[in-house]
Formats: sequence, structure tokens, C-alpha cells
Amino acid sequence: MESEETEGRTLVQVISEKYSPENFPYCRGPGVGVVIRSSPQGSPVKDRLNLPRILVLDSCGITEAGDEEEVATFCAHVVELDLSHNQLKDWGEISKILSNIPNLDFLNLSMNPLRGSSLEPGAAEAFSGLRRLVLNNTHVTWDMVHTLTREILELEELFLCLNEYESVSVSSIPCPSLRLLHITDNQLQNWAEVRKLGLIYPGLVSLILANNSLSSIHEPEDSLLRLFPNLRSINLHNSGLCCWEDIEKLNFFPKLQEVRVMGIPLLQPYTDQERRYLMVAQLPHVTVLNGSVVSNGEREDAERFFIRYHLDCPEDELPQRYHTLVARYGRLAPLAEVDLRPLCHVQVEVRFGDQTEPLELRLDQTVADLKKHLRAMVQLPPKKIRVYYIDRQLGYPLEPQEMKYGARALHSYSIRDGDEILVVSKTQ
Repeated sequence: MESEETEGRTLVQVISEKYSPENFPYCRGPGVGVVIRSSPQGSPVKDRLNLPRILVLDSCGITEAGDEEEVATFCAHVVELDLSHNQLKDWGEISKILSNIPNLDFLNLSMNPLRGSSLEPGAAEAFSGLRRLVLNNTHVTWDMVHTLTREILELEELFLCLNEYESVSVSSIPCPSLRLLHITDNQLQNWAEVRKLGLIYPGLVSLILANNSLSSIHEPEDSLLRLFPNLRSINLHNSGLCCWEDIEKLNFFPKLQEVRVMGIPLLQPYTDQERRYLMVAQLPHVTVLNGSVVSNGEREDAERFFIRYHLDCPEDELPQRYHTLVARYGRLAPLAEVDLRPLCHVQVEVRFGDQTEPLELRLDQTVADLKKHLRAMVQLPPKKIRVYYIDRQLGYPLEPQEMKYGARALHSYSIRDGDEILVVSKTQ
């Protein structure tokens, strides 16, 4: 077993084992099985292999392609291939695999040790039919990425996460077909590097930059208008943005509609509602913020909040957005502060016969607690008295409400200042 792991396994071996008649005996419908005709030299598989069009061969210890004719026979119909978490170190072997899968649309090579590996001239042509390519945690070089994208003329989605990139290398030939770029969990802290992505991939619609600690967006407004002309969605989660000016600059991406930006230093001092309202007010063209649709009503509430939030700011510190919103809504007065916290204490009058005394009630107490408290005043044990609540705030007489249940909390009676507690002896 140790010798087999050291030598590695071929793609053909893994397919033969995983999809042999013993392990995968039933055809799942017309056209999904691959018929293997016996040859004079013999075949490493049985007469029939049932291979799906989406082939998942992750964590199988694959190091090389194996017999290319058999790869072509097994995989001619495959459109998606997951080879993640294998031991492919040589782009040449990967090229052999792809050159024999003519219909392949999606390839996942994540977690393969491809650091430092390169392709021979012309070998990248085997990748030309791909539309989606995943190279997460492969430590693939930018030169290798550009070699591939120059050949893949219809590439739409590219995943380059966890590759420890600190910089971006510009290609002399851009890749205008790319629509989605995932480049999260790298070390792109400088905007001068991030902006290069706009030059390489001018057709980007979605840019996922989460967990890169991007410190700021240093770019003139007119340059931003040209840099990402088609960008509709950007993810800046857990970046290092700490200035509202950086958020304002997002407005200069001409087609931007969706923004994800959580976990940044700028927003730490605010409450959740303040964060959302301030962000919505700063981004008038964004229709989806952090995954939630911004309704027209929410936008107006946020913009009014923004004006009131800045009422006490010195004139020279007011953001430009404040003046724009004041022109729309006017200078709004602060909202009245309404204390909605439940009352803790109330002042009531306690009446027992001809005797009346003021009493401060703690509303977290129960009826039983109140009766014990009244014992000193009425000189009767709790079991010998009935207690009634009289609401004096209604403006008209209301029948007294007996407080029967000892475990009931006083606040549940909605007692207010000026109300009355009537105590009656049970002997009466």
C-alpha cells in the first residue's frame, strides 16, 4: 500500500476502480454509460463502465493521466471534472487529460501542488474549451494563469483563492470574456495591485475580494469609471477599509448594483442598524447590500437617518452626500426621543378603610410580594386580605380588578403613576 501511494495513481486507474461494474453496476439512463469493447490486448475494465457526465474524482491520489486512449474512451462525454485534493504536480499531465476530453466545460484543480510547474509551448491549447476553471490553493503563478487565459477564449469564471498572492502580474493580452473572478483569502492589500485586475479582465461583472485586507481605494474618480466598466457586484468582506471616502468611491463604478462589505474597521463603532443605514445612504445606486435587497422605503429611511446622524457635525466635516440629501429632504429636525423601556417603579395610593398612604411599587414583584409588603400597614396576614387594582388614568370610573393570583407579576396589570391599590379584609 505504501508503494502504491508513493508511486501515485493514474486517472485511468481511479476511473476503473470507482466506476467498475462491481462498484457502480447500473446504467442511470440512456447515454450516460460508456461501452468498452474488448481489445486483443485486453482491457483494464469490464465490458461496461457507467460514467456520469459530471465526474468527481477528488482525494484519489491521482498523479498522472495514464493511457491517453483510455482517457479518451472513458471521458469523451464528460463536461465537468473535479480533480481537487489530488497530487497532480505537472501541468503536462493535466494537459494530457484535457486533450482527451473534448467537451469539458468545468475543471477543478484545487489543492493540487502546482507551485512552480509550467506548460510546454502549445500544450495550453488543451484547455481552450473551458468556461469555468478552479485553481484554489494551487499556488499557480500569474504567468501560468496568463498562459491559460490566452488560450481559453471563452473563459467566464476563474477561481484563484488561497494562492498567497501579494501582487498581480499584468498580462500583455487581456481576457475580455471573464465575468466572475474569485480571488479571496490572498494578501492583496494595495489597491495598485487590485486595479490591475480591471486591466486584465475588463469584462468582469463580479469581483470577489473578501479576506484580502485591502487597505483603501486610491484611484481618481474618472479612472474608476473606466477601470471596471461592467462590474455589477463586488465583495469586500473583511478588508481593511477604514474611511468613508473609500465607500463613496464605489459609486464611480458605473454599473455597480451589489456590494458586500462586512467585517471592516470602518464599521466597527456602529450598531447593526447604523451600519446598514449609513451604507445604504452612501450608495444610492446599490440595490443589494450584504445579500439583502434595498427597498425604496428602506432607502428613504436610511437617507433621512443619514441627515440626522450628521446634524451635529462641523460644517467643514460634512460629507458631500449630506448636502445632496439635504437638497432633497431639507434640514430635518432630530427625532423625538421616546423611552420605550418598561417601567420599573410606580407611585400609587394604597387605601384600606379610611386610611390612605402613598406607596412606591416595584413592578417586577408579584401579587404575593405586594400582600407581604402591605402586612405592616393593614396589620393583617396576607391570607386575610383581598387586593384590588383601580386604574385612575382612564378619566372615568372602572370596576376594581381583583389581584387574585399570587404568582402574577405586578407589571402585567399595566399599573401607572397615580393609580390606586384597594385593600379589603376578607372578613368584610
